[in-house]
Amino acid sequence: MKFILRNLFFALLIVSAALAQQDPTKPMLRKGISVQMPVSIQATEMREADEQDATVVTLTAEGNLFVGIQPVQLSSLSKLKAPTVYMKADARVPYQRVLTVLDALRGHSVVLLTSSPSRAQTSEITWPYGVTVILGHD
Repeated sequence: MKFILRNLFFALLIVSAALAQQDPTKPMLRKGISVQMPVSIQATEMREADEQDATVVTLTAEGNLFVGIQPVQLSSLSKLKAPTVYMKADARVPYQRVLTVLDALRGHSVVLLTSSPSRAQTSEITWPYGVTVILGHD
C-alpha cells in the first residue's frame, strides 16, 4: 500500500511541476478546425478568441461550416447567443461564401480572424489575430 501511495504522490509531483512550468504569456492550444488563414496588415492581437468560452465559426476550404468543432448548417448561425463571434475562413474560400456566412451572423459583433504578416511564415503557436467587422442590424 505504501508503494502505491508513494508512486501516486510522485506522479502528482511531476504533473504539478510540469503545469507550473507553462508560460502564461504563450497561448494555450484549444480544439478547433484548422484552416489556411488569410493575412492582413490591419490585424491586431485577439487573445479573447482563444478563450475557452469564445464562439468561433470556421469556414473550411471545402465550404464546411463549424461552430467550435461541431459541424453546423448556415441557418443555425442566427441562433448563436454570443454577442461576439470570431470567424475564421480559409483563404481559399470564395468571397461570396464568406459574405453569405457574414449575412447569417447579422446582429452579432464579428471578428474576422487572420494571420499577422509577421507571423504568416512561422510554425510557432501564436495568439489569434483579427479584424473587427461591424454588421448592420435588421
